[in-house]
Amino acid sequence: ELTELYLGTHAGLASAKQKREEAKKAREQAEKSPPQTMVMKEKDKPRVSPPVASPLAASPALPAGPQEDPLGDLIAQRTDKASRSAPALSAAAPGASKPAPAFAPLPTPAAQQAIAAPSTRLLLPIAPVERTDRLIIIALDPGHGGEDPGAVGPAGTREKDVVLQIAQRLRERINSSSVNGNPMRAYLTRDADFFVPLHVRVQKARRVQADLFVSLHADAFLTPTARGASVFALSQGGASSSAARWMADKENSADLIGGVNVKTQDVHVARAMLDMSTTAQINDSLNLGKAMLGEIGRVGKLHKGNVEQAGFAVLKAPDIPSVLVETAFISNPEEEQRLRSDDYQERLADAIMRGIERYFGKNPPLARNRTV
Repeated sequence: ELTELYLGTHAGLASAKQKREEAKKAREQAEKSPPQTMVMKEKDKPRVSPPVASPLAASPALPAGPQEDPLGDLIAQRTDKASRSAPALSAAAPGASKPAPAFAPLPTPAAQQAIAAPSTRLLLPIAPVERTDRLIIIALDPGHGGEDPGAVGPAGTREKDVVLQIAQRLRERINSSSVNGNPMRAYLTRDADFFVPLHVRVQKARRVQADLFVSLHADAFLTPTARGASVFALSQGGASSSAARWMADKENSADLIGGVNVKTQDVHVARAMLDMSTTAQINDSLNLGKAMLGEIGRVGKLHKGNVEQAGFAVLKAPDIPSVLVETAFISNPEEEQRLRSDDYQERLADAIMRGIERYFGKNPPLARNRTV
């Protein structure tokens, strides 16, 4: 089809050229002929319309302009039809009369850098905001055990038995709870009646990389009138009160009953006291203690309305917020009866659990790679 159109166009152009040459020869002959003089009256002059120039003869005198190109038009039509069928080229800007180019120009270096930048950003890791996708470990430490019965109430109730029962109830609640979608698990430093040295309790909590350490006890005093629950945190300096100092000395003497000297055996504890991270641990422990104390006060009487501090050896893990909960005075006959009650133990476990949840509500656990 293109060949036929080309041949027809070529023949037409040749014919037009021949006619222009004949017209040129006719003009040259007319110019060589001598002019004829003729006198005519005005009335005899014929009225002649102005001659109409032949399009072919007048074409050389026309101003130069775009000439028709049938072959080019056909190629343009084919190209335009192909461009409309391509989806990538059909999205050209509205109002454009030219067909879209068959290829896109190469991007400038700046454009290449802008295109490459997003892919680089996508390779960066995204820090977690709320979820940590790991277990939240709560170390529960039932005080005393084995040959160390702890305090003994007027009716013969032993501290080591009561606090183990409360720890087991609290374990059930922890194992069925979660923090921001991350499951919680309880770890007991002892789950039966056996003796565990104080420094080993700390080591156990650190070995499982516990997020919190909660030591459970039942208080006792020289007179049966003392009553109420208390929460203690570690103190690097002196005790917050003489009662807190007395309580720390009493609890720290548990290792002497089991045949272990804390001051000579627990090298880790002695080194931890010099570690600056202990300051942050104490601050977190105080926050945890405040959350627990507020909830425990809803189920029973408090001995002190604030978290007290003393040098409890069992609270000296430098990287774990740790508190010691004195659930009640087992030396008080009335509170001894309550400690033996299933109902009070359930309500006390609920209160401690709410305190843990309140603490994590304001202090979300950090992400941690565990090797448990």
